[in-house]
Amino acid sequence: MTRTLIKHALASETAMDNILVEGWIRTRRDSKAFSFIELNDGTSLASIQIVADAGIPGYEDIGKMTTGASVSIHGKLIPSPGKQKWEIQAASIRLVGTAPDSYPLQKKGHSPEFLRSIAHLRARTNLFGAVFRTRSRLAAAVHRFFQERDFVWIHTPLITASDCEGAGEMFRVTTLDPLANNKNHEEDFFGKAAYLTVSGQLEGETMACALSNIYTFGPTFRAENSNTTRHAAEFWMIEPEVAFCDLEGDMDLAENFVKYLVRTMLDDQSGDMDFFCQFVDKGLRERLQHVADTPFVRCSYTEAVDILIKSGHKFDYPVSWGINLQSEHERYLTEEHFKSPVTLYNYPAAIKPFYMRLNDDGKTVTAMDVLVPGIGEIVGGSQREERLDILMDNIKRLGLNEEAYSWYVDLRRFGSVPHAGFGAGFERLLMFVTGVTNIRDVLPYPRTPGHCEY
Repeated sequence: MTRTLIKHALASETAMDNILVEGWIRTRRDSKAFSFIELNDGTSLASIQIVADAGIPGYEDIGKMTTGASVSIHGKLIPSPGKQKWEIQAASIRLVGTAPDSYPLQKKGHSPEFLRSIAHLRARTNLFGAVFRTRSRLAAAVHRFFQERDFVWIHTPLITASDCEGAGEMFRVTTLDPLANNKNHEEDFFGKAAYLTVSGQLEGETMACALSNIYTFGPTFRAENSNTTRHAAEFWMIEPEVAFCDLEGDMDLAENFVKYLVRTMLDDQSGDMDFFCQFVDKGLRERLQHVADTPFVRCSYTEAVDILIKSGHKFDYPVSWGINLQSEHERYLTEEHFKSPVTLYNYPAAIKPFYMRLNDDGKTVTAMDVLVPGIGEIVGGSQREERLDILMDNIKRLGLNEEAYSWYVDLRRFGSVPHAGFGAGFERLLMFVTGVTNIRDVLPYPRTPGHCEY
């Protein structure tokens, strides 16, 4: 008999004389003549109640059907006298896998810190089941957004010889013996130094300059020794690149993208959104609705610095023109000053990578960041420098290896066009739409300094 997923059983329009459900027991209550089992298979936040009469086939194992055990149940889907529309009257019940009393997810509250220590089991909890189902739905929404707008999905390489950001915080990929202290890259697997990518942008630009609209969506890596709630060593990035596009078009695309994902979350009918609003962040729905309905404020970096300086607010990091804005500055702008999402643009050239287009003032570049309440920066992008002479000056000024970037520079030699794009951290987007405050809790198996379990 074909298994029915619990989410489909709960959504059924009619009763069923024959149904097979399988999953893991959340709780069990016994009386002399029957037992109630709350069963969940991970397909929905809600579990389904099983009524198992004493004497049905398999009931002799009822004592072993404890919290965490897996079971297979055949029976009838019938109207429930309780809060749920349906319950299952079991005709037979089979124990599939036992769970001893040491099973760590007993029916009680568990802290996120404790659940991170058992990441292989935490998806069975209400919170993490909801988080990872949302991760799947939002990933599908990312693809829908771009596919509906004629973007081509490009798989950019995870192993690269170039540093997109120029920060040097990259993981080395090597087959050389690390204990031999051998730095002769010519003897290595690729014949040169190779690293895990921090971004697919540079490769994405080459594709946009042939296919017009492309996007990448995949894992990226950064060897930054940071233990904040917003940073991880392995994370996923969404990076569109658009040919014949300027900064204004880039900001429009980023705003539409964020609003699309927010509306996707607000339209969720699975119950997961309701769970986040009730147990994670009671103001979540109101904040997301505000983002969905409100045009994003656009403010230059220079104007933003002036606002922060004149605010009279005491920041942990003092504000002056030319600094990298910190999360506290970004959140002040979105949550206290503008009270809306903000797109900052035209940042100082000195704090931005070499590939961003230089403005006519010679001091700023066409960079932009989308800031949202509760998180701060959620999207970062720019119009790319399409002028060969200025790009070469940037590479030389920063002391970058000209040969390593020769293929990238070729785009400016052979039919150069204005183009722009951005990068959006998928986990930060998830944090924003779920209200979860730690990036470790939206990654199935987080990789952070000192932590590489599983």
